[in-house]
Amino acid sequence: MKGYRIAIMLGLAGATMSPASARSAIDDALAAMDDDRPAAAKGPDYLECVPYARQLSGIQIFGDAHTWWKQASGRYATGHAPRVGAVMAMEPYANSQLGHVATVSKVVDSRTILVSHANWSPIEGQRGRIEKNVTVLDVSPANDWSEVRVWYEPIHNLGNTHWPVSGFIYNDRPGKTATVAAAKKKGRRSDPIGDIIAGNY
Repeated sequence: MKGYRIAIMLGLAGATMSPASARSAIDDALAAMDDDRPAAAKGPDYLECVPYARQLSGIQIFGDAHTWWKQASGRYATGHAPRVGAVMAMEPYANSQLGHVATVSKVVDSRTILVSHANWSPIEGQRGRIEKNVTVLDVSPANDWSEVRVWYEPIHNLGNTHWPVSGFIYNDRPGKTATVAAAKKKGRRSDPIGDIIAGNY
């Protein structure tokens, strides 16, 4: 929840770190994200994002994160609206060639969710760590969750990178999709502050 509180404060009061310095910190860390060392060389506490997402969501997809969206076709329901328990499938981007998956733990509002995931932020200087209930902000112009900013622990803030998202994979049979428009029709409240933040970044 800490990520969400700080994100809202920053949305109202302005960021405390310059975009250039935040981007540099993230880019430096991303250089080591696609670590192709054997698991034994990474240490006993190292955890990839894929097995952790599989454990939390119950979605039985294997292989690199960037393959999950395609693998889900015909096997699981998919869509573009966050739902608790769904897996957010992020596309390869910048120095991250393997993509990333994170499990939605809470839908805060139309622009903000909390996720739990592994191997995103270095924690105490080490990769492969678990982060629970951290903020992800939708910054897509259409509020369709196609671009997000993600909480990055070393800077105690949302990173500035706009990460491309393929969509959400639900632990349900194919055909049971959820769209942003459908979610709004069901009365999900709007988030004007989130809209302002998305518009400014």
